[in-house]
Parts: sequence; C-alpha cells; structure tokens
Amino acid sequence: MSDQKPGFESFPDPENPGWFTWQLNDPTRFNTWMFRKLIVRTDPDGKARLRMFPEHHHTNLKGVLHGGTVLSLIDVGLFACSRMLGIIEAGTAVTLDLSTQFIGGGLADRPCDAVTELLKETRRLVFLRGIVEQEGELIAAFSGTIRKPSAK
Repeated sequence: MSDQKPGFESFPDPENPGWFTWQLNDPTRFNTWMFRKLIVRTDPDGKARLRMFPEHHHTNLKGVLHGGTVLSLIDVGLFACSRMLGIIEAGTAVTLDLSTQFIGGGLADRPCDAVTELLKETRRLVFLRGIVEQEGELIAAFSGTIRKPSAK
C-alpha cells in the first residue's frame, strides 16, 4: 500500500452547500497556482458547472478577465465537469482540442462559471461543449475533446 497522497481531492464545500471543491494537493501545479479556489457541481439540467472566484491577477490592463484566464477555466472545466458527470476520474486525461469564441468581458468582482455538457462519449474520447458566464452574462462559448486516461 502506498503512503502517497492522491493528487486530487474533492469534498463538499461547507461555504457553498451543494458544491464540491476541485483541488489539487500539489500547490506547485498549474491549477492551484492559477486558481486559489474552484468549486464544482452538477446542475438539475444535467450540465456541470465549475466556478472560479476572480482576483486582480486574473485581469488584463482593461480591468476585465484576461483571455488566458478564461481559457484556463474552460480547460480545467472540461475535466472537473467530466468527473462530476461520472465520465472520468481525476488523473491523466488530456485535452485534444479546444475551440473558444469570446463573446464579452468578464469582471473580477463576481464568480465566473464554466458550464459544460456532454455531447458524446466513446471508449477513449469525450466530446463536450459549453459556455462561460457571470450572473447570466455570456463571456465565451466553447467546445472541446478530451482523451480518457489509458487503463494500466
């Protein structure tokens, strides 16, 4: 038996009933460095929602969410939402493709959500699409494909 801590933890978030944390145990990894706190849930419509809490360092010189922040949220969301939908476990799945259309600017003073739905799942691939929104205002639309981890 290994004494090594798993790379990922998700548990009910006491500050946000109905939501779960989405947290890597290694603070030196990208997800933890980029986003101090992420929470995730499954919505009643069967979609999954990953929420970030923007901070000043997530903005560009115009004072809106940087495109790289939005793209990072989407990429992390593909995996967090796939896990919430019961498709994959956290681990070594990879992004194969990601197409994004920026629609509006996000603000740094309110939560921002990547809402994802499953289009199709095959033995090795997961096809997803979704939107990024803040309080109902669209920031971006996206579609992406991830490859599931190989069974070893």
